[in-house]
Amino acid sequence: MASRDLRAERPLVGERRPRGADPLRSGGGGDGTEPPVPPAGPAPRPGKPRPRRAIWLRRTVGFVFAVGMIGVVVGGIAGYGLWRSATADLPDHAWLADYQPPQMSRIYAADSRLMAEMAIERRVFVPIAAIPKRVQQAFVSAEDQNFWTHGGVDPLAVARAAFTNLEQLGTGRRSIGASTITQQVAKNMLVGADRTMMRKVREAILAQRLEGAMSKERILEIYLNEIFLGAQAYGVAAAAQNYFNKGLDELTIGEMAFLGALPKAPNNYNPNRHPEAAKARRDWVIERMFDDRAISRAEADAAKAEPLIARGRARPDLVAVGQYFTEEVRRDLNARFGPEQTTMGGLVVRTSMDPKLQAATEKALRDHLMAYDRRRGGWRGPVAKVSPAAAEWMPALEGVARVPGMLAEWRLAVVLEVNAREARLGWAERPAPRAAAQPREGRMAFEDMAWARPVRDGRLGAVPRRMLDVVSAGDVVMVETTPATAGRNARGERLVLRQIPEVEGAVVALDPATGRVLAMSGGFDFGKSWFNRATQALRQPGSSFKPFVYVTALEQGIPPNQQLLDAPFEMNTPQGVWRPGNYGDRTSNGWVTMRTAIEKSLNLVTIRLAQEVGIDKVADTARRFGVIPNMPRVLSMSLGAGETTVMRMAAGYAAFVNGGRGVEPSLIDSVQDRFGHVVWRNDARRCQGCDADVSAGPPRLADARRQVVDPIAAYQMVSLLQGVTARGTGIAAAKGLNRPVAGKTGTTNDYFDNWFVGFTPDIVVAVWVGFDDPHSLGEGETGGGNAAPIFNEVVAAALQDSPPVPFRAPPGVALVRVSTSNGQSILEPFKPGTENAARPPMGGNVAAGGDAGRSAGSTASAVDSSLGGLY
Repeated sequence: MASRDLRAERPLVGERRPRGADPLRSGGGGDGTEPPVPPAGPAPRPGKPRPRRAIWLRRTVGFVFAVGMIGVVVGGIAGYGLWRSATADLPDHAWLADYQPPQMSRIYAADSRLMAEMAIERRVFVPIAAIPKRVQQAFVSAEDQNFWTHGGVDPLAVARAAFTNLEQLGTGRRSIGASTITQQVAKNMLVGADRTMMRKVREAILAQRLEGAMSKERILEIYLNEIFLGAQAYGVAAAAQNYFNKGLDELTIGEMAFLGALPKAPNNYNPNRHPEAAKARRDWVIERMFDDRAISRAEADAAKAEPLIARGRARPDLVAVGQYFTEEVRRDLNARFGPEQTTMGGLVVRTSMDPKLQAATEKALRDHLMAYDRRRGGWRGPVAKVSPAAAEWMPALEGVARVPGMLAEWRLAVVLEVNAREARLGWAERPAPRAAAQPREGRMAFEDMAWARPVRDGRLGAVPRRMLDVVSAGDVVMVETTPATAGRNARGERLVLRQIPEVEGAVVALDPATGRVLAMSGGFDFGKSWFNRATQALRQPGSSFKPFVYVTALEQGIPPNQQLLDAPFEMNTPQGVWRPGNYGDRTSNGWVTMRTAIEKSLNLVTIRLAQEVGIDKVADTARRFGVIPNMPRVLSMSLGAGETTVMRMAAGYAAFVNGGRGVEPSLIDSVQDRFGHVVWRNDARRCQGCDADVSAGPPRLADARRQVVDPIAAYQMVSLLQGVTARGTGIAAAKGLNRPVAGKTGTTNDYFDNWFVGFTPDIVVAVWVGFDDPHSLGEGETGGGNAAPIFNEVVAAALQDSPPVPFRAPPGVALVRVSTSNGQSILEPFKPGTENAARPPMGGNVAAGGDAGRSAGSTASAVDSSLGGLY
């Protein structure tokens, strides 16, 4: 049977086949049964089979979408975790709203000249309103062109940096950043400079918070004052000074652009070391400023044509003297405000130092210390030895370091040739700091060498007989050009041999009315030793302490013409018999007045007087005057066996001249903070009536100083001390001054310490001379010979333009004309009622060789018996 074409028998679309006509759709296959009738309605349309590619694409898109969603979820979780980790311990940024960058503090002298600058970072703070707009724009153009519009992070800059870094991947170049100015502030002030991704995240978060917490101007102000710009400059104002010696308002466009170029790498763009790189970077900033329309094309071209010349900062002229004074001020500030505020608080400190008097004080002390050293110290030999050969001595000399303590006018020189009467020396001199050294020559004459006796085993040798006894060829010595012969001549300059003295000294000069320290020197030279012997060295005052014994007696009503016994004295102690004596031949003078006793500095009288008034009362006087706060109650203390400082002695004597009121020495007049507010003032007097109408008369300043002694007793002491400088041991102190001078010498046992403390109505000066390691200055070396002449020169310098004025007598004092022991007629001050009151002689109850009349607490120890005043 022929096959049937089933496709031909398939009905067309829309054609209905008769019921039962399709055996293929029947359930029985031709058995005569009738198949089920299909449901009414159109027949389903047959479709084309779906391609495999479409199925694959749909599945891929679905997979990618699913993975993407998972990635978003995982990334969100990771991002949230990163954000939580980054913000977990972020520093507080709110304090930056009131932040003030560290700023150097300055110390000024009384004449407003600059003494010193104190800083860890050399910075001059300038508020944003005072920074020229173009200076601001130079940094914005160079560092963050979208600064004024972004919110702390610049997305465009980040994308640009990422693209650039991808291009440079594998080239070895350092990747560039996209930090905004706000991010740099966050990095510098809050998060640090670690090169990690976490730091960048933290930096970005903080930058956005800073933008919300403060204005753009404030952020830029912090940035411009905080950033390091090389050349030891922190902040744009310091950089303008250090590079160009100009203020911000004086900078040219080219100089502004150069400063704007520095934040990336200050050392790489130093114009002295890398001029080409510095100019290229500057010109790049100029172009950026033009792009930002901060300058015109003509200004940009003119700025590029400017030569880039770093002139360096011309430091203000510092006062060349007063290093000990300045260091004492620094210590005072540290104690008062703390080290951080002192060096970084921008303090303006005004002191009481008079530069002219300070220079005269230092010169007087140095001259007399060198004079003593030439008289007693001998020649201690050269600094070093080098070859005197013509081709070798200059390089060798330049390798010899300056000796600490050398004065500025001294130089190191090599002895090139020596004969019997002179020596030829050479030294290297630089006409400018960076110029090549030039050889110079001079001559040293033998007639200037009489002092240069050799020192062997601590003893002075014989006077030199020829130049070879002092120096030889190749010796490196310290020399100074003599003022009278300075200048070149046919044989070179005239030189004198110098050496740093081993003996030391200290001087304090202060105003007795206010306590303001006008000058202070704590040693021969600050470069030799920072130790301030005026304030830090505790030394025995010797006989300069005796006025505090005598004023105790005067305060108790004992008149200055009281007869006192000068006779041998001895006291039994557990360590043996104490037998003090007078200076010199130790002879006694019998009955003498109080005035004669202090003018001659009689030890035996002073001991008896202290015993009479009570050593407890003397100790209380020393406490009230501030000389020795806790003086031991032993009689040897009356001769100055205690310990005190030069500053305390000056303040103690000041109470005599200002009417018996206590004096607190001060070096600082006032302190202002960086905003100009006075944060401390030395003069704390209350002004009564300062806010009243001018018609009410001038205001009154209340004197709140404590009264440490009766005014009349203080004036009596002044009169007695005038006698010391007129007829006693301190005559050298008043020589040639032609004005009233009072004071007292002091020399301790074995000549360990020399003192003179004295005053005029206008100034108090205390002087000490001795060795740091206490030992004898030598037989006959006294305060009247070593310390009093220094006092004289200091007072002469201080009062050279002032007319002489007398000491002011207090109300109620009785002035009676009396005759002194040498027949002079003087006006003796008395307390009212004591001028004619005859009193029996005092001290006669203590016999030679006994200890009768000894007051309680007046024993002497073994240590005390070896100490005390001599002269």
